[in-house]
Amino acid sequence: MNDKKPIKVGITIGDINGVSVEVIIKSLSDSRILESFTPIIYGLKEVVKYNVQLLNDIDFTYHQIPSADKAISKKVNLINIQENGVEVELGQITKNAGELAVLSLEKATSDLSQSKIDVLVTAPFCKEAVQKTGFNFPGHTEFLADLSGEKDALMILISPKLKVALVTVHIPIKDLTNILTKELIIKKIQDFNSSLIKDFGVVRPKIAVLGLNPHAGENGKIGQEEKEIIIPAINKMKSEGVLVFGPYPSDGFFGSNNISGFDGVLAMYHDQGLGPFKALCFDDGVNYTAGLPIIRTSPDHGTAFDIAGKNEASAQSMRSAIFAAVDIYKCRKWVKEINKNPLKSEQKKEEKKEKVKN
Repeated sequence: MNDKKPIKVGITIGDINGVSVEVIIKSLSDSRILESFTPIIYGLKEVVKYNVQLLNDIDFTYHQIPSADKAISKKVNLINIQENGVEVELGQITKNAGELAVLSLEKATSDLSQSKIDVLVTAPFCKEAVQKTGFNFPGHTEFLADLSGEKDALMILISPKLKVALVTVHIPIKDLTNILTKELIIKKIQDFNSSLIKDFGVVRPKIAVLGLNPHAGENGKIGQEEKEIIIPAINKMKSEGVLVFGPYPSDGFFGSNNISGFDGVLAMYHDQGLGPFKALCFDDGVNYTAGLPIIRTSPDHGTAFDIAGKNEASAQSMRSAIFAAVDIYKCRKWVKEINKNPLKSEQKKEEKKEKVKN
């Protein structure tokens, strides 16, 4: 499939008091990567200049544009989201930083909904800072699900060697048993399977499902959730032809070579999936919000206030997030193309042959 139109990647500014701006600058400083996409930063020129100065020897240039449709190919573009001055307080949690993070997200998602950009990459923000502004969502995932009119989105952590999806995300441990149901797990397996096909081009995904309790319940000796909820959900999906297996004990699963035999792993809760994932794939891990009509990725690290301004943050996860968004966009188009009705295509070919003959 040849598509010469450059993919427009919208990038939100994240929390200006953390490492977000630093990793954006570092990830886009090598002009060679601009051959495959056109980045548009929804940020603040003062903050970008401030961070460039902190990074000393980095070679970084950008073009300020009034709107996304004025983006210049093979260049870094910046939409200045606010003309007023701004104070950067490195390492601090401030309402001002939260307001700017939300403003950047709102402007970028507005352009995304109007197809002015093709994909969205969100730099990390501080949940405490944005909630000071009245942002009533636990994180980006829930905000984007609500914006897209979807009840649930699926968080998937992706890297070249591992994909981990979560049944529940920002939920207190004490509430898990009240929220986990057979129906919810079925929905997440369906969404995960669909995403692996549509977004990553896996023809017949093989999915591993983790248990909730230690040793996956040990046949009911350490909890009943596996027997009453998880196994029935797995069996239901198997009956529908999905290649899903488990439940596996989390510790033994990630401590063995099992991960190499599956296209994806479904964890029951946040730390069960993210803990092992970050231990194995921290440098190039990417947070992807699946199950939505839009494409959004993010680095799998946070604001890292403790190293803000010290030129110590790695840009690899941000760079991986950008490339992942571009790859998913291309894969969706490819899957859509190959799933067009082949009979109609053959019929058109025959009609053309007949016209030539006559």
